Amino acid sequence: MSKHVLILGAGLVSQPIIDYLFTNTDFNLTVADIQKKNALKAINNHPKGQAAILDVNNAEQLGQLISESDLVVSLLPYVLHPIVAKHCLIAEKPMVNASYVSDALREMDEEAREKGLLFLCEMGLDPVIDHMSAMQIIHDIRKRGGKILEFVSVCGGLPAPEANDNPFGYKFSWSPKGVLLAGKSSARYIEDKEIKELSPAELFHSTRPMTIDGREFEAYPNRDSISYEDSYGFRNIELLLRGTLRYNGWHEFILAFEALNLLENTVIEAGMTSFAEILADLNALDSENIRIQIARKLKLAESSNVIQALEWLGLFNQDMFDCAGSTAIDLLADVMNRKMAYAQGERDMVVLQHRFRASFNGHVEKITSTLIDYGIPGGDSSMSRTVSLPLAIVVKLILEDKINLSGVQIPVDPAIYEPVLSELKTLGIEFKEHTNKIPTAKGVN
Repeated sequence: MSKHVLILGAGLVSQPIIDYLFTNTDFNLTVADIQKKNALKAINNHPKGQAAILDVNNAEQLGQLISESDLVVSLLPYVLHPIVAKHCLIAEKPMVNASYVSDALREMDEEAREKGLLFLCEMGLDPVIDHMSAMQIIHDIRKRGGKILEFVSVCGGLPAPEANDNPFGYKFSWSPKGVLLAGKSSARYIEDKEIKELSPAELFHSTRPMTIDGREFEAYPNRDSISYEDSYGFRNIELLLRGTLRYNGWHEFILAFEALNLLENTVIEAGMTSFAEILADLNALDSENIRIQIARKLKLAESSNVIQALEWLGLFNQDMFDCAGSTAIDLLADVMNRKMAYAQGERDMVVLQHRFRASFNGHVEKITSTLIDYGIPGGDSSMSRTVSLPLAIVVKLILEDKINLSGVQIPVDPAIYEPVLSELKTLGIEFKEHTNKIPTAKGVN
């Protein structure tokens, strides 16, 4: 009897997983979305597919959808995964998602193990492809008797060079608000064997320049790198940093948004207004000379890249529109999404790189492992492929009984990452590795 997969969410990254499972398995798929039309479009009349309306707050409906499936894929916002997981525990169904493990999910680990259920998290791009490819190298270094001294991993979803044509050096292939909320995050990492902690106010003052494949980028620390110390089995590591990659200059725009109170949930109470008036109201300025005043507040020349970018975005416009009830960050996300969307036929690009320094008896190795993947013009974006294809592959492996793990897991086990990376390679998603060996005194390790 054919297995039944429930996919919750038919958003920007859902299509590749649906297409892969239709093409490579005989599974039946139910795709459920808050808007049924999105689910109908995603299954595209496939005989093995059906669409459903999704209301996460309707416990009876969600519970029934889950109970009728053999495995649940949650492509919902990460805050909703625990709700889905609770229903999976009741129905005794495994679940996979592409998000970081939350504390709420960790608390379900014991019950999931008792019921023999696998709740596999962090199965997307960053996290997952980064985990799997990193663990492959980490295990190889240890097998050869090496000790890892430094590990830096950076990843970013960006416009391909030919599509990088706006002042921000960025276009949206997923939630604009999610990208902006990074400006409100703190971070922790290890440098010089010491724990470094950055507040949200410090985060974008701490970017690092990086050259990858001849292109210049900047990286900022991504959340809590230290939480991966145990997952990766590091001991007394000198440098441990996971970061987000952007084209140069991105931090200047986020700092400007922060300074102008545009990343806040401040409710805009007026009815008909303009972006200039909103910006003036948020910063106690005069909307008539908003460009000059904003430049002064940010202590920048009017000709600076930041001021020109804000003007290009339309934040100095006097055109009137109705924004009653919206928040500052939601308005900013909306205008950025409209102005910074990919045009038909444009490609996005995913860049992921690991940098290791490991000591061996008689030498040190500097290892880089780099993935550069491009979207398909007129087809799937690189972001959607790299996020959802690992999910698709692992769904197939689980339902074919090729992965026999339980509890709340991330993909650092060879039983997961070896077959997934192998299959990704056949789909054109592949790392290129380079090693530089530096001799040291014999016996020094």
